[in-house]
Amino acid sequence: MNLANPIGIMVDSLRLNLRDGLAKAKELGADGVQIYAVEGEMDPENLSPRDRKELKSYIESLGLRISALCGDLAGHGFQDAKVNSAKIEKSKRILDLAVDLGTQIVTTHIGIVPNQVNDPVYDTMQRACEELGVYAKSLDAYFAIETGPEKSAHLKQFLNSLSTNGVSVNFDPANMVMVTGDDPVQGVHNLKDYIVHTHVKDGIRLREVDPREVYGALGYEPMSHDRIAEDAASGASYRELALGEGHVDFDNYFKALQDIGYTGYLTIEREVGDQPEADIAKAIDFIRRYR
Repeated sequence: MNLANPIGIMVDSLRLNLRDGLAKAKELGADGVQIYAVEGEMDPENLSPRDRKELKSYIESLGLRISALCGDLAGHGFQDAKVNSAKIEKSKRILDLAVDLGTQIVTTHIGIVPNQVNDPVYDTMQRACEELGVYAKSLDAYFAIETGPEKSAHLKQFLNSLSTNGVSVNFDPANMVMVTGDDPVQGVHNLKDYIVHTHVKDGIRLREVDPREVYGALGYEPMSHDRIAEDAASGASYRELALGEGHVDFDNYFKALQDIGYTGYLTIEREVGDQPEADIAKAIDFIRRYR
């Protein structure tokens, strides 16, 4: 196998301030970075046009590109019609920021897609994603749904119901392995028309778990990144592990990405562990073995 995909790092996984994290990503040998852009200094409201130009220039001065922004607003995703208007507006502003910074991809969680298409929540999510997809398409960009909350075949059915591919996929194989028990290799082939970004992460499933308890759903506790990270570190249902130590079949997963012609980023995300820099350095070495 001869992977030629650029390697990215989720800057927030390094647990440094933004500028130091960007410099460290370059030092570690990344080609690009993904950055959370929901709150704090990366909230679109806090970045003037001048700030955006300066940040873009700094990233380019390091020889890096932005693989994607993360615009995940957590909670119940887009399941709750009462809050969707504000969430959709915020998502659009994050996408505007992404385009200003030189990327066309914003990754996000939309909430778990209900199994029944006649479920009112399905319709609510479909309406939100249709609006987001049309807006993204107008900018030649994408909102990329992260895999994991539902099986790939069902997610494909949902995406096929939208009028554009402006809502596409950020493929995370570990989420599938850890939560739904889905096969990432088959998932790549199922979602081949929609994959625009990927995460490189590994993990194991310790027992069957209701995805609604992990990712949140109306009537369940809202999704929290802190809680997911805590469960991934020491939970009873699943664990995130270093690359090659979990149940993601990377030989066949990377081959599947090659088979469908995916040439985008392989972005390392590390949500657990007390030595993120060392873990990410090892992850880069792991990926390079396939080059």
